[in-house]
Amino acid sequence: MWVKLCCLLLYFLALFVLARVFEAVAWYESGFLATQLVDPVALSFRKLRTILECRGLGHSGLPEKKDVRELVEKSGDLMEGELYSALKEEEASESVSSTNFSGEMHFYELVEDTKDGIWLVQVIANDRSPLVGKVHWEKMVKKVSRFGIRTGTFNCSSDPRYCKRRGWLKSTLIMSVPQTSTSKGKVMLKEYSGRKIEVEHIFKWITAHAASRIKTIYNSEHLREEWNRSDQYRLKIYLFANLDQPPAFFSALSVKFTGRVEFIFVNVENWDNKSYMAEIGIYKTPSYILRTPEGIYRYGNNTGEFISLRAMDSFLRSLQPEVNDLFVLSLVLVNLMAWMDLFITQGATIKRFVVLISTLGTYNSLLIISWLPVLGFLQLPYLDSFYEYSLKLFRYSNTTTLASWVRADWMFYSSHPALFLSTYLGHGLLIDYFEKKRRRNNNTDEVNANNLEWLSSLWDWYTSYLFHPIASFQHFPFDSDWDEDPDLFLERLAFPDLWLHPLIPTDYIKNLPVWRFQCLGTPSDEDTLETFPDSGSDSGSENREVSEDEEPSACDGSSEGARRRRAEARSRARRRCHREPCERRAGSAGDLEPDWSAWPSSMLHCTECVVCLENFAEGCPLMGLPCGHVFHQNCIVMWLAGGRHCCPVCRWASYKKKQPYAHPLPSPSEPPS
Repeated sequence: MWVKLCCLLLYFLALFVLARVFEAVAWYESGFLATQLVDPVALSFRKLRTILECRGLGHSGLPEKKDVRELVEKSGDLMEGELYSALKEEEASESVSSTNFSGEMHFYELVEDTKDGIWLVQVIANDRSPLVGKVHWEKMVKKVSRFGIRTGTFNCSSDPRYCKRRGWLKSTLIMSVPQTSTSKGKVMLKEYSGRKIEVEHIFKWITAHAASRIKTIYNSEHLREEWNRSDQYRLKIYLFANLDQPPAFFSALSVKFTGRVEFIFVNVENWDNKSYMAEIGIYKTPSYILRTPEGIYRYGNNTGEFISLRAMDSFLRSLQPEVNDLFVLSLVLVNLMAWMDLFITQGATIKRFVVLISTLGTYNSLLIISWLPVLGFLQLPYLDSFYEYSLKLFRYSNTTTLASWVRADWMFYSSHPALFLSTYLGHGLLIDYFEKKRRRNNNTDEVNANNLEWLSSLWDWYTSYLFHPIASFQHFPFDSDWDEDPDLFLERLAFPDLWLHPLIPTDYIKNLPVWRFQCLGTPSDEDTLETFPDSGSDSGSENREVSEDEEPSACDGSSEGARRRRAEARSRARRRCHREPCERRAGSAGDLEPDWSAWPSSMLHCTECVVCLENFAEGCPLMGLPCGHVFHQNCIVMWLAGGRHCCPVCRWASYKKKQPYAHPLPSPSEPPS
């Protein structure tokens, strides 16, 4: 997970650097930056009209270029980035979809139950033609969709009773706007009563009703009272401009941020005394001023802060986010991080996609599960101070220059999704290249595995757990017994009761404790070499294996002859494992007792192996089971490898842990158990 998180952070850093490179290239080719101001005098009439349409200002009664230019200047400063975005949006010929309502419940669910948006619905009465023709309606849909206004068509033939109850006896236009300034308030429906059925007139009707929700200030006394008043709103955004009504994007944002941000329009058209504006730091108009508890912020001075709906929407969302905004952001980040598994995972292509699907399911499930307690935590009534401190942190961090760069890059890449996806794919391919090179240096075999080999191992794992109960959780995949003996499958078909026997890998045997049996007062290797000469009868036990750590190393002696003599002494001691117990040797050297201090603390003390019924002899390798019983290593390994995965004494499963047996250390006078 941390590797994928680091890869995602590197990708975001690469996007940030790439955006700065694009800015440098644009400046080198054209000689201007996106934040550079544009003189409206140098623009053509078509470009000026495009800017007004993007800002939501009517220009139908302004035939002269001078009047259009003055209206652009009154609405706010124009930057090169805003001009580029407006021209590109006009050239894009993508069609905007409109909703067709199927009945009353569909209309209520989308229109009347939506508290944070504006709807424009064309109602077509029974046996009547629509009020707005198809061509004009498509233009209207495209025009209002720039400001987040959703559109739809309700045909009364689908639900005539609802139209009759509403009084829609003729074709008309219906506009839904939130009635109150509180979040999730009531929605009121307004019907178009104008005589002119033209796009510009209908748009003026829409913007007039949307602007009526914004508080408007007409004199300095009212401004002083409003500026010093404290109420429920922590954020207030003021528009100081010489306009009849605020732009449509400003009115649309007031509906979208209902209950979170208060929008105030200050009309300074007929003001004679502007001294109070100078007192609060407003020296020019138009100005977009954000009032926060920490102070005032002048919108438009940093990168990407254009006079448009999209730019101001991202700015306000970063300052006053909803819980849904944070959830969507976390969902996008988690899925981007999960898709990194497609490039980090090496091996077969099918394996990559299987791991990717598993990672996507796991990450999204964990995200949803982790959000549930967060939502419950936010509902507690004693967290107002925590909520306020969190919003203050958002305001401090998102009014910096770095935050403005991040917002500008977000708008740039979201408007160019092909560039975003291509850079993500290129970053993933680089990760795949370096990961493959690293694993090849580590001699990992899974890099060269093909689809057929991986599917074969997957089938082995699946059939093993399908045909047998799961006895223990092992790392996937493990080697199947069917690869060594193909007749095993037929044998199990011949004896159906064997299907109930668990298929248990023998990997756990190498993790069982192993040590050597020692007696107190054991002679050294040289004494053993002189006292017990080699005998031909010992050849029957020479097949016993010795662990690698018991082999003599190069530093055991100064000469090769000494090392060879020690090895021969240890070999003869191992061959006497079953014939030289401590009790047998006690006759010549006194009573010798086993050295219990060399035994693991969880093992039971004994001197006999119940598998071969022989006593433990000096130097014999012993092995203990989780239940605490001890046996010869060779004896118990042969017992377990034969499929009997339990203790020969107590029948406790040899692969399951058990509480260690606690017993006091016996005194030398006590007989062994």
